[in-house]
Amino acid sequence: MEIELLEKEHTPENVIDHCKAVYKKAMKIAANFNDVDEDLIRKGALLHDIGRSRTHGITHAVEGVKIAERYGYDEDVLNIIERHIGAGITESEAEKLGLPKKSYVPQTLEEKIVAHADNLVSGSREVDIDFVIEKWKRTIEDSDDNIERLVKLDNELIKAFEEKQ
Repeated sequence: MEIELLEKEHTPENVIDHCKAVYKKAMKIAANFNDVDEDLIRKGALLHDIGRSRTHGITHAVEGVKIAERYGYDEDVLNIIERHIGAGITESEAEKLGLPKKSYVPQTLEEKIVAHADNLVSGSREVDIDFVIEKWKRTIEDSDDNIERLVKLDNELIKAFEEKQ
């Protein structure tokens, strides 16, 4: 259903491939948790970049929400789409970026999983956190707060489980 929707909305093929890879990575992360909604993660991961059918700018998350809303997706899916950008965007950062003034920081476990899976997929290949940190240092002005949120997500969703093994 979600793949068909991406195609119907003329989402570029490379973006669809990226969404499939994010879904795959999100499910790997979700395996660390017992109380996670896998169906919600599937929908959110596959649709997180549907807004790229309209724009490749930072507003693709806002555009994606509008599209998914038209197809009747519930608030939980819409929140994943809206809050998947980076490791989250604070209200003050959103204002500077020209987004509607509100917090885009992932709140629920499912939102965090999809956002972080997206961080750990470049194109359609998995990358490690060091790759992402170096990329963000090069491409995001004043990236320290963003990197701090990224590392916090990684510690919560991945590192905490690696240490137990």
